[in-house]
Amino acid sequence: MDKFGMHSQTEQLHARHIGTGNADTTKYEWLTNQHRDTLAHYVADNSLAMYISIAEGEAVARTKFNMLQRMYQPCGPPPSSSKDKE
Repeated sequence: MDKFGMHSQTEQLHARHIGTGNADTTKYEWLTNQHRDTLAHYVADNSLAMYISIAEGEAVARTKFNMLQRMYQPCGPPPSSSKDKE
């Protein structure tokens, strides 16, 4: 495969899947995407959500709701950038 074809496939992958990242993706952004993907999988898979709800002692709907709330900022507030410090 030539270099142009590989670059084109990489661009298509990034356009289709936001969480794949690129050279400019920060550690915080990558980690946030990983946590959101994991939480989305837990919410979508009913048997896994039921397992987690039993472990937490909560109703399945409450567990899914809590996971959806955690998706807002799964890793806490974003770190301050160097631009903010200037």
